[in-house]
Amino acid sequence: MALDELKSALPDYAKDLKLNLGSVIGNNEALTQQQLWGTVLACAIASRSPRVLRELEPEAKANLSPEAYTAAKAAAAVMAMNNVFYRTRHLLSDPEYGTLRAGLRMNVIGNPGVDKTDFELWSFAVSAINGCGMCLDSHEQVLRKAGVEREVVQEAFKIAAVVQAVGTTLDAEEVLA
Repeated sequence: MALDELKSALPDYAKDLKLNLGSVIGNNEALTQQQLWGTVLACAIASRSPRVLRELEPEAKANLSPEAYTAAKAAAAVMAMNNVFYRTRHLLSDPEYGTLRAGLRMNVIGNPGVDKTDFELWSFAVSAINGCGMCLDSHEQVLRKAGVEREVVQEAFKIAAVVQAVGTTLDAEEVLA
């Protein structure tokens, strides 16, 4: 199991990450299988860690329908663009940028090929990794309006936090070895 491989690869100083990885992925009862593995895949991509993606992708693929697998990758892709764009727009002190048309194609958000709520959850988790407050607020509001409980939303950003931390730690260990 890829999860066990990642946990065993983590150094002793990252024991908390080992435990958290097991709890947010291995013992997650708050999310459906599709929500869980779509979030894991989207976050593994967003983490930019080749090792994390290599380890988690096969298990995600095995637990997702082909449509959900593609949609999770699409969420990571479109949010990689949107998070930079909207984070920059938000950080600029000139509010006039907020009035300009974005002019970026984001069709997949309107028609992701899976349940829109799941796609929003994956987009939210990727936005947590990429640190875009505007996107976090936007996706969280859509999720909450769709009836998604705060505990489910929090599970998504817990997965994002742990996957990102595991990637950072393992990539650092590879360089420092």
